[in-house]
Amino acid sequence: MKRATLLLPASARDAIYDRETLSEIRSIVHLTDCADRLGRLDALKPVLAETEIILSGWGMMPLDAQFLEAAPHLQAVFYGAGSVRDFVTDHFWHRGILLTSTYAANAVPVIEYTLSTIVFGLKRVIQARELTRHRHTFARPDDVKGLYGAKIGVIGAGMVGSGVLERLQSYDVTTYCYDPYLSEEKARRLNTTPLGLDEIFSTCDVVSLHAANTPTTEHMIRGHHFRSMKDGAVFINTARGKIVKEDEMIEPLRQRPIFAFIDVTDPEPPPSDSPLYDLPNVFLTPHLAGSGGDEVHRQGRYVLDELTRFLNGREPRYPVTRDMMQWMA
Repeated sequence: MKRATLLLPASARDAIYDRETLSEIRSIVHLTDCADRLGRLDALKPVLAETEIILSGWGMMPLDAQFLEAAPHLQAVFYGAGSVRDFVTDHFWHRGILLTSTYAANAVPVIEYTLSTIVFGLKRVIQARELTRHRHTFARPDDVKGLYGAKIGVIGAGMVGSGVLERLQSYDVTTYCYDPYLSEEKARRLNTTPLGLDEIFSTCDVVSLHAANTPTTEHMIRGHHFRSMKDGAVFINTARGKIVKEDEMIEPLRQRPIFAFIDVTDPEPPPSDSPLYDLPNVFLTPHLAGSGGDEVHRQGRYVLDELTRFLNGREPRYPVTRDMMQWMA
């Protein structure tokens, strides 16, 4: 059996790897739990000297030159979370070690959350609830649109954006997508029409943001995009707050009959005096679209699947390469 090291904080370990998953992992590798030695390279060295596989998650320490020198037999790192930016280094890429991430597992609840907000937004559920609560009788907003015939715009055709577009194919809606890297073949497969960023905002009844947070996308969404939205249109952000120029978004939300479901902000949380807390057309949530509670266990199962594939000589489902770092969050 190959020698594997479990290397992440105890809190993250318990969230990601439930007992059943850990039991199955222990049945196929010789596993050493090093949560109590995380960040202390000298204490880790005796284990790393024999380590061939690392299983990790949130809180992983940097895989720098000193770490890698202490782990001469390391062949693969299976990361039970999404972004790997905080711990991969140039030294890691030079070693040619396999790296996988469970970004696809975290995408599932974000897709589910997005679909629910699309429905809630177009059915004006939040507004109906507020009217009913204040009037103490059933009250329906005047501008309920519903999904039938709606135009849905998706920004970013990565794992989440593509998943949203795939699920929307079972709805009676028309979808559009802005993504500079979207190929004609993929657009056909997703049954979506490529559209420019400005056109997405001016055309669609719902605009859902799923672009990666990179230097090229920072503040990509500006005030004029919100000012161009149709009356009653809905904006959803489950990506990252930095992609939106937040101060430029707030004024149109104050002035226009448009709605926003904001799950991510910059910074997180917003300052206590942010208008986002009080605007009646904003539904603000604390970055909860991604995996939470039992959903996090899915990430551990994805790690187990990748580990099993590796041990059986099969290609990984979700490898992370150096080239991918330019667009991954």
